[in-house]
Amino acid sequence: MNAPFNPARNALRNPFVAYVCDDETSDLLKPIVTEMGWAQEWVNKGGLRNAVQSLSISASPNILFVDLSESGDPLSDINALAEVCEPGTVVIAAGQVNDVRLYRDLLSSGIQDYLLKPFNPDQIRDALTNAQMIVSGPRNVEGGEHSKPHIMSAIIGARGGVGASTLASSIAWLMSAEMGNLTALLDLDIHFGTGALSLDLEPGRGLTDAIENPSRIDGLFIERAMVRANDKLAVLSAEAPINQPMLTDGTAFYQLQEELKNAFEISIVDLPRPMLIQHPHLIHDVHRIVVVTELTLAATRDSIRLLAWLKSNAPHAQLLVAANRVPASGLMEINRKDFESSIERKIDFLIPFDPKVAVQAAKLGKTLAEAGKSSKTVTPIVELARQLSHDADGEQPGGSTSLMGKLGGFKSMLSKRPGARQAA
Repeated sequence: MNAPFNPARNALRNPFVAYVCDDETSDLLKPIVTEMGWAQEWVNKGGLRNAVQSLSISASPNILFVDLSESGDPLSDINALAEVCEPGTVVIAAGQVNDVRLYRDLLSSGIQDYLLKPFNPDQIRDALTNAQMIVSGPRNVEGGEHSKPHIMSAIIGARGGVGASTLASSIAWLMSAEMGNLTALLDLDIHFGTGALSLDLEPGRGLTDAIENPSRIDGLFIERAMVRANDKLAVLSAEAPINQPMLTDGTAFYQLQEELKNAFEISIVDLPRPMLIQHPHLIHDVHRIVVVTELTLAATRDSIRLLAWLKSNAPHAQLLVAANRVPASGLMEINRKDFESSIERKIDFLIPFDPKVAVQAAKLGKTLAEAGKSSKTVTPIVELARQLSHDADGEQPGGSTSLMGKLGGFKSMLSKRPGARQAA
């Protein structure tokens, strides 16, 4: 995902290669290829199967046009293609299957565009032009004018069920979709994480593979493991089998954090309490920590303990307290004044509970922030996201670097359209 931009390596690649199944597509493509300044000899016969065989022994082009018409299982074959493609390749697919689910799944796998046959020259020309813009787009070269410090925040629930994961996904979505920051969401609840689920995505095996094989973790591994949610948000989550304990010394998590720093402007880490206890080093590089709690007796006790532990073990981090799921009726086990007196500090964000918005978000497969933009529940979440998205100087990170330019590699390419779990 963060394969560093290397102009010399890029210069060795062909700018364009196509693999098509029929003469009609070839004849339609060749004049446009000439218009773009490329050689017609780069339009090959053989479709997807030939593409996989050829690219397994040769360098990938900057732009790859591949015909899926003869593929019996396009999605599986595209994943095979991803295994032989180098980072940075922009893939345009063409095919005859007019199915919305396939279209979404292909885009989710990292395809830049899918053209349905029969198509006209203008459609091909537009697709190739857009791909060329991506290839030549701005890169996040280290030390460049848009270079900003990476900001990492951890979201920790004082107790289970207080909504820490719900807030984490909403904050990550707001930072990316509304604030334009290149954002990673790392969900460290390995067996029961909801980071991908709340964004209506399949989590994949990336996180469990990282834990099992820490030596494999590098920029390319991150690129293939993370799942895109929108143009500027990628998620690393898991649903590991509950009969499969994850035995790790924490090395994998440290390496993941390091790679996320290189590839993204902002990282949001959904950090369960057991993981914090087992691997306290996870907070060493965290800039801000949000303790999510509720106004109950048990949550008060655990907030006191957690805040005291964080004060000793993460003195460098800014601590914020968010009271979540606050009943609109005012019927609470502990009122705000007594809660603040008990934890010996103010609540920074008070988030009212709106069950209608929560149900709507779940039904739509959206985050709370996206589903309830006009809700009073979302207003303090927006303010929290804004505070977390600013660096020590009060500036937002990033600049104009595009996610596509920064992440390269087509399998986890964050293209314009979100991939979804839901039925078409």
